[in-house]
Formats: sequence, structure tokens, C-alpha cells
Amino acid sequence: MRRRLFLASAASALAGCGPIGSALNNNDNVRRILASAEGLNHLLIGTRGLAREYRENDVDRHFRVNGFAAPSDTRYTDLVARNFAPYRLFVEGAVERPAIFSLAQLRRMPQQTQITRHDCVEGWSAIGKWSGVPLGGLLDMVGLRNDARYVVFRCMDNDGSGNLYYESLDLHQASHPQALLALRLNDAPLDPDHGAPVRLRVPTQLGYKSAKWVARIEVVGSFATIAGGRGGYWEDQGYEWYAGI
Repeated sequence: MRRRLFLASAASALAGCGPIGSALNNNDNVRRILASAEGLNHLLIGTRGLAREYRENDVDRHFRVNGFAAPSDTRYTDLVARNFAPYRLFVEGAVERPAIFSLAQLRRMPQQTQITRHDCVEGWSAIGKWSGVPLGGLLDMVGLRNDARYVVFRCMDNDGSGNLYYESLDLHQASHPQALLALRLNDAPLDPDHGAPVRLRVPTQLGYKSAKWVARIEVVGSFATIAGGRGGYWEDQGYEWYAGI
């Protein structure tokens, strides 16, 4: 059991690191090991515990940027130019009360602040002070239908070929007390490079789960028919869907 957990964690950690990561991602045997251990990792590690929270003087004031560059299309640059005043977050799907929230409305909701560590699949980490709307609270506001199983986050960035980034959590992960729709980093509004105006923050999982530039939240019964059917942009490339740390 421990060996399977180690293999899954080690392979996942290497998956974004240059030639070694490319070789692992293209290795069918490694992919089978990751797939066989993923359910076990989720069961044993789960999201029952809390990610460690740090002190103010532990914060990395120059927080490293992860993932793709900020979107450069006209829609996003217009949002930046207008200080995100036209931004709207759509929450829809298997919910009782579909809703649309402006950034001002999100800022008026009860906020949570946490100082947690971001662990990137590329092998680096940074400690940030995050503030925003608890995801579980927002889901409570819209109400979940009986057929709800997963929460899918649709983002504004793409990989250069038009494939939009997306991520997903199950309802247990989405209701975790530290799962956050982050609006601020290190006491300042999010900047474009760090996912402005809204990004997901999941400190119990590797950084690629914390999707940036979130535009739409869709609650679904299954993600099998979404994009590659594995629950996220990087998961469709072979990464683990459950990326617990």
C-alpha cells in the first residue's frame, strides 16, 4: 500500500519536469500505475485533514507564477482595462438556483483568509496569503440538486490552439473548508498573471488543480463527456485527477 502511494506521488511530482516528465507521461506502464493508485490515494489521503497554515512572516511576497501566461485575447484584455467591472461568474448546471455574480458581489460575500503553501507539479513551492469566497458557501447559496456529483471550473485561458483550461472537484473536495474562490493574494487583488479576477485555490492538492481565470462553474453528474473526459486539462494529458499532497 505504501509503495503504491509512493509511486503515485513520485510519478506525479516528476510529470512536469522536463525530459523525465515527458518520458513518464508517454509511458503506458507509468500511466497504469498512476491510474491504479489514484483511487487508493483519494480514499486514504482524501481531503479530511487541513493543509498546514503558516504565519504572516512565512509569506513569499514575490509569489511565483505557475501555469500558462495570462490570456491575451480581446475579451480578457478589455476586462483588465476596465478593472474587471464587466466580469461575471456564471454558476449553473445541477443547481437549484443558477446565478450570475459580479466581482463586486463576490467581494461583498463572507471572505476567508488562509496562509497556505502552493505545491507545483514542477517541483517548486511558495507560501501565499489568499483571501476569497469559501467555495462550499457559494455552492450552498445556489443549492445542489440530487444529481450533482462534480464541480467543473471553466477558465478563460487556452493552450494556444483554442483548448480552454478546465478543472473539476467532487462535492467532497469542493466543500472542503479550505477550498476557496480566491480574489486576493498577499493583501492585494489578484493580478492577471496570478489568475485575476477569480481563481480556484485548493491547498490540499497540487497546483494544477487551482485553476486560474475562472469564468464559469458548472455542477454536473459526470465529466465523462467534457473535453477528454478525465476531469481537467492536464488530466486529459495523463496527469492524476486526484492530486492530493
